Amino acid sequence: MRAQFAVATLLALVLSNGIAADTANPAGGVTAIFASGCFWCTESDFEKLPGVISAESGYTGGKTANPSYQEVSSGATGHTEAVRVRYDPARVSYAQLLDHFWRNVDPTVKDRQFCDHGTQYRSGIYFQNEEQRKAAEASRDALLQSGKFAQIHTEIVAAATFYPAEEYHQDYYKKNPLRYQFYRRGCGRDARLEQIWGSK
Repeated sequence: MRAQFAVATLLALVLSNGIAADTANPAGGVTAIFASGCFWCTESDFEKLPGVISAESGYTGGKTANPSYQEVSSGATGHTEAVRVRYDPARVSYAQLLDHFWRNVDPTVKDRQFCDHGTQYRSGIYFQNEEQRKAAEASRDALLQSGKFAQIHTEIVAAATFYPAEEYHQDYYKKNPLRYQFYRRGCGRDARLEQIWGSK
């Protein structure tokens, strides 16, 4: 069944709360940080959105400096797999990024996403200023008020240091399209997203 909570509703609520628009940065856009499970998939999902300049896979939210993929995968670092999105605010707003994020995450589960389990796969929005914090919290509250979810486990916390992942993880979906699609289908990501949000 198609989700009844429309994109326009979320965007209107955020804008009606007086959230300031992002200020364009002529040097190459501004950034936002999100975690929605496997960063290969998160990166792919965001790079398809018009106005997104690039998405970079990495690690954030933990205590270990310059962690490796193996360290993060162990669950001992406290980091989660995340993506730093660089975007042009003249073409896409932070509120629209938030809406895109929610539509590509399962907010009903804690410390996992789809087939991946552990704190390193927790979902999160990592705000970098007060405007981002207000917008993120308003978007979460709008979902709760819609009655679609009884509880949302996605964390909304201040951004900590973002550590870029190893080069072989960057643009993995482009470098290894067959392996990526096999993983994505096998993990049940799109099937679960359709179950939650309806067909795109």
